[in-house]
Amino acid sequence: KGEVSGSLTLSVIPTVAPGLLPLFLTDFAKKFSNLNIDIQEQTTEEIMRQIKSRDLDIGIVSIPLKDKDLREIHLYDEPFVFYDTTSLNTNKVNANELDVSNICLLDEGHCMRAQILELCNLHKKRLNYGANFKYNAGSIDSLIRFVKANKASTLLPYLSATDLSETETQHIHEFENPMPFRSIGIVVHRHFVKQQVLEALKTEILNKVSPLLLQTELDGQKLNPI
Repeated sequence: KGEVSGSLTLSVIPTVAPGLLPLFLTDFAKKFSNLNIDIQEQTTEEIMRQIKSRDLDIGIVSIPLKDKDLREIHLYDEPFVFYDTTSLNTNKVNANELDVSNICLLDEGHCMRAQILELCNLHKKRLNYGANFKYNAGSIDSLIRFVKANKASTLLPYLSATDLSETETQHIHEFENPMPFRSIGIVVHRHFVKQQVLEALKTEILNKVSPLLLQTELDGQKLNPI
């Protein structure tokens, strides 16, 4: 009947969910009140597995995945920023000269961890923790809290940094070009049939996200999921 109704299972990777879901989810649910939405946070690997087994309708992940059984729809490109609690954001930072001596990362299994390691490896730098321990966070929120408490640093996706306090944003450094960034997209099974729901979701996300992101095309180092 041309209505967006029924059920929808949606899963988002943990490094995207905190910055993205609050932007669009409430308005999307109100707009399509006949649609029952079940939302979870899962790793890219688990999202791919459940889409292939048809236990999940839609995933929002870092792309490309390059899997023949899945269809990818590009949403937006999201730059990374450098969160360094030891310095103020008076200047942009150069990715080629990034100081990673006191950097904190997410746990194994998060594609953002692999992306940051890729960036560091490209620049032939080693992670050298000054303390006699290293901390691998399980979420963006716990990562930010640990960095603050221990006068450390990390890389954050741009949307995750928009929720920081005024004091915290004083320690957010943007990158000079070439700017490291990731591509975020919707992924579904190649035989996915709920096309109207898919288009409605894409439109709602882009309407909310586009005004917050840089309007110019990113010309930098694209960090692919690993």
